[in-house]
Parts: sequence; C-alpha cells; structure tokens
Amino acid sequence: MAPNLHATLSLKQRLLLWLMLPVLVAVPVAGLVLYRVMHETAISWLDQSLGDTALAVASLIRERDGQLSVEVSAPTDRALRFDRQDLVYYLVLDPDGNRLYGDAQLRALTVPHRNGGEWYFTLATLNGEALRVAALGSACRFAQSCQVIVAETLHKRDALQRQLIVVVGVIIGGMAVLLAAAGWWATHRGLRPLARLSAELEQRDLARLEPLAAEVPGELRPLIAAFNRLFERLRRAASAQQDFLANAAHQLRTPLTSLRTEIDLALLEPHHPQMEPLLKRLQRSVDRSARLATQMLSIARAEAEPSGRAQPLDLRDIAAQVAEDWVPRALASGVDLGFELEDAPVLGQGFLLRELLENLLHNSLNYAGGGARITVRTACQGDGAMLEVEDNGPGIAPEDRARALQRFQRGSESIGTGSGLGLAIALDIAQRHGGRLELLDAAGGQGLRVRLSMPVRAGA
Repeated sequence: MAPNLHATLSLKQRLLLWLMLPVLVAVPVAGLVLYRVMHETAISWLDQSLGDTALAVASLIRERDGQLSVEVSAPTDRALRFDRQDLVYYLVLDPDGNRLYGDAQLRALTVPHRNGGEWYFTLATLNGEALRVAALGSACRFAQSCQVIVAETLHKRDALQRQLIVVVGVIIGGMAVLLAAAGWWATHRGLRPLARLSAELEQRDLARLEPLAAEVPGELRPLIAAFNRLFERLRRAASAQQDFLANAAHQLRTPLTSLRTEIDLALLEPHHPQMEPLLKRLQRSVDRSARLATQMLSIARAEAEPSGRAQPLDLRDIAAQVAEDWVPRALASGVDLGFELEDAPVLGQGFLLRELLENLLHNSLNYAGGGARITVRTACQGDGAMLEVEDNGPGIAPEDRARALQRFQRGSESIGTGSGLGLAIALDIAQRHGGRLELLDAAGGQGLRVRLSMPVRAGA
C-alpha cells in the first residue's frame, strides 16, 4: 500500500504547500484581470484616437446653397491617413447615403445609421483584411445626419496585445516568484524556534534533564511544558535506576562473597577427600555467578550512565591501574601478562574504560589457557588513540567474530566458562565513547587481538 503523501511531508513542506495553493489560484486570476484592464484601457485609447480622426473628418463637412461637400486638401488627406503601422480609411456619406468623399470600398461595410453625435464601434473584415471601424453621426442639412466612417487595420492593436501579454507575464511571474520566496522565508523564520528546540533536544541525555527555556512563541509553550514534565519523570526514573543498581550490586555481591569465603574455609578445614571435587565445583560456580552478576550490572550501569560526563583521560593510565589488580591474577593462572604502554590521551569515563579493559583481560585469561602470553598496548596512531589486548590463545574464527560481539554469544570453538558478555560490554562502552572495537588476528598469527580505537583528545 502506497504511503500517505501528506504524512510523508515535513511541517515546512506542508506550510509551503498550503501557502502556495492560494498563490497558484490567485496569481493567474490576478494576471487575467490585469491583462483585461490594461487591454481594455489601451483599446479605449486607440478607439478614442480613431474617433478623433472621425471628428476631424466631420469638421470638414460644409453646406453651401443647400449642397453638402467635404473640403479636404491633399495635405489634410495625408494628415488624416498618417499612421506608422496601420492603413487608415475614411468615408463621408450624406443623409441619403450617397458618397460625399472618401474611400468608396467602405460602403461594403454594414454600419447602422447614426443620429447626430452618436457613435458606433465594431470590428469588420474588408477584402480579407481585419479592420477596426468607428462610425459617427454628424448633424448636417436640416438637422439630418451625415455618416462619417473611419477604419484602420489592426497591426498596432495586435502588437499592443502581444506586448501586454509579455508585460503581464513578467509582472505576474515576478509576483509569483516573490510570493514563493516570501512564503519560504516566512516559513523558515517561523519554524526557527522549532529548529532550535529540535537541536537542543538532540543534545539532551540523562546528564541534562533541566527544564527547557520558555522563550518560544505561545503556540510552542504547551509542547515545552510537556517536554519539561517528561524530563522530570526521566530524572526521577534515572535516579531510581541508579539507586536500584547500587542496591542490587550490594545485595548480589555480599552473599556471593560470603558464600565464596565459606567454601574457601571449607577447603582449608579437614574434610573427606571425596568432598574436594564438589567444593572446587562450587567454588568455580560461585566465581562464575559473581562474574556474571558484575557483568550484567556493568551493562546496566553503562546504559544508565549519562554519556556527557567525559573527562580528560589517558589510556596508558587506565592500563597501569588495571595492571595492579590483574598481574597477580595472571601469575596465579600461569599466564605471562605484559604491558607496552605509550601515551594515548582521550576524553571518556574512567570507570567504563577500566571495565572495558578488565573484560578483555578476563576473556584472555579465561580462553587463552594456562601458559598463554597476553600483551596490553596503548599508543597514538595518527589522529586516533589505541588500546589493544593480544593473546596467543586459540582465538576466534573470522566467521564467528561478528556473533562473538553480541550478548550471550561465544565462538563456536570457545572453551572455558565465560558467559558471552565480556566482548558485548566492551563493544557498548566503545560505542558510547564514539570509538570502534575490532577483533583481529594476533600479530604472530596465532591468537586474538582486540583493538579499541578512539579519537585523540583535542589539544593533548
């Protein structure tokens, strides 16, 4: 089913559409009215000029001894017929319809008889040529009326009509363009408060839940009030979630730590040799449960923590801090853990980046196996900072790497007791920092190299 066109239009496009619809109707109508007014005015002036010629001819009618005549000299005849574009004809008839003077072919025109002072204008065709005809009744013998007929071709009228069409087209076209530009400008200016509001909302996160500014047009104030109420509910929900996470971490870790302590004590106390494997399995299960709870809380905390509280950090310092906790663990597991650290200044959240590195180290220790070699590196490469954890374990097959970055997913050949959350947590933290997490082959070919790439801190 085709989508509704109206639903796909933006607010600006809808406003422009509704503004332009009246313009599309009004402009042609205005153009037609303007053309009609200008055309009728121009035709009236031309008819008046034609009528002036008829009056000039009528003024030349003379009556002597009861005989009517028209006294027209050669210069006067040339003056009456003078026109740069058209041919001018004229004819004078006595009250009986006899020709007194002028062009006899005009008698072929059907012109009604006019009384003294009466006018008649019409269009006619004579010998295949279109003419504009003016007829005037002029008082002559014994209050009777002589007929004065003047006609001219339509060349200047046709030229005038073409010029009017061009002029009106330019005027109306310019008006349409100006109205469209004014509509676009008015719509753009009118929607600027919405654009500013959208930009401000785009930058909002859980770190910025203060009320929006109320300096907006009155129509937007209910929307602003609704957003502010939403922000208040989000602020309360975020605060409640943080409290829940803190309480959950305490409530989960405390009993698991106590249980692990009891198992350790049981292993130290005299016990039946058959209980040793059971206690070891319980010990591993508690460790795995504690690790899983820590990872799940890390995911929740990473998702709930505002992303705007980035601080100037150095990945080298993060790695050095983690080394203090993980070197003893590596030694206890028979793993060679080394560090190649160079300055790598970034902007980020220290506890999240530390959690990322700890998850990568835990994965390497858990899957690389005893006697493995693990190397942590930090450095700058061009305009990026880099953190790598490389091991010489079995690695992850290239076809399984995309799936291994998903939650609760592991490589098809993975060993160990991992939950499949470590790499997913690392990926979430990397994306939160605008970075990229890649699974690569180890430099020596055997093993896995996990690289975090982040932008270098400006000004570092």
